[in-house]
Amino acid sequence: MAQYSIYQNINPVSKKSYPYLIDVQSTLLSSLDTRLVIPVITKKNYQSEIIKNLNPVIIVKNKEYVVITQQMAAIKNQSIGPCVCDCLSKRQEILASIDFLITGI
Repeated sequence: MAQYSIYQNINPVSKKSYPYLIDVQSTLLSSLDTRLVIPVITKKNYQSEIIKNLNPVIIVKNKEYVVITQQMAAIKNQSIGPCVCDCLSKRQEILASIDFLITGI
């Protein structure tokens, strides 16, 4: 699995709300049996206020999604589906959102 790749969420409970997961864990730690991921939700279904520094907006398959950095979590590798694309062009924004979540700056 590659950092800043977007994968299908195959969890039957959460995949309807969060169809994709962004892998943000370093590939140096690929031997671990978990990955640190951030769920994304369609922009039209996001009920909360988009916080500029916390919730980057990305495009997946020509549709806008909100990165829900505040729900970042580690999940088992086998809970992650196939890769659909990468979001390397949004790397800096996603990394900044993680920093903002932790430091508030």
